[in-house]
Amino acid sequence: MEAERQFDHPPRPLAQRIGAILWPSFFAAGVCTMVFFAFVDPIVMRDMTFPDMPMSRGFGYTIGFFMFWSATAASSLFTWLLLRPSSRFNHRLDS
Repeated sequence: MEAERQFDHPPRPLAQRIGAILWPSFFAAGVCTMVFFAFVDPIVMRDMTFPDMPMSRGFGYTIGFFMFWSATAASSLFTWLLLRPSSRFNHRLDS
């Protein structure tokens, strides 16, 4: 007799999974960008790292935002990967 299977939630639609990763990370990146650039001027950072690179302040803010967004999206993605139910991966092989 086969043991009773535990209840497992059905997989979510792809759009919902992507939205659950990108939307909170977008919000967190916006907050991080505001806090970071309240204290740091992107032109001063450019002068310290790449002084010969022509860059506007707006472009510095844009680069900073996308760097924060990629970091927070990676964090959300890893959390999603760790929270997936193990029942989807631990299948018994039938002989």
